[in-house]
Amino acid sequence: MKRNVELSEISDGRLYTANDMVKADCFDCQGCSACCHGMGTSIVLDPMDIWRLQRGIGLDFAALMEEYIELNVVDGMILPNLKLAGQTEACAFLNAEGRCSVHEFRPGICRLFPLGRYYEEEGFKYFLQIYECKKENRGKVKIKKWLGIPNLSAYEKYIADWHRFLLDCEAGIQTLDEENTRILNLYVLKMFYQTAYESEEFYGEFYERLQQVKNTLGI
Repeated sequence: MKRNVELSEISDGRLYTANDMVKADCFDCQGCSACCHGMGTSIVLDPMDIWRLQRGIGLDFAALMEEYIELNVVDGMILPNLKLAGQTEACAFLNAEGRCSVHEFRPGICRLFPLGRYYEEEGFKYFLQIYECKKENRGKVKIKKWLGIPNLSAYEKYIADWHRFLLDCEAGIQTLDEENTRILNLYVLKMFYQTAYESEEFYGEFYERLQQVKNTLGI
């Protein structure tokens, strides 16, 4: 999801790599859960997020749609995001104790918070959002440790490649009529989200699908 703001307005003005230390550690939140309320449609899920959730809680895409996720338009593309529940607009995965019930396999944006990604031509850097986390006196932690993602270099490449693919799709949409835009969106949803991944190793199957879709779309 693109944000049309200056980096200096929302961050400490610095860009970080995965090996940098940053003041993001909220010391296990202690049930604060402020960041799990009122997010609107901002927790957009990438294909690996869905793959993790499906493997973690044993639900397919259709079952996740019934209670935990929904579809919305993001920069012209129809993509899934976490669904909010109740009057407090809480994440549907938040339990009664204010703890994440899927913490082990939570989505990438949740792992990242209160960090964000600043995309560049060759990939992205991280930045610290200084107004988002309500926890005071956060500790310093290495970004790589904070994310807790195995084989982080492969994950970062995947995130950058997925971002570029969505940008290509968004550019292509500008030349399409409403019906063909709908067809493109349904195709992307089917190929990357609705069709379950058979392999226990995500990246290989994802890149096979990505190449197939690029060949079909001519991008």
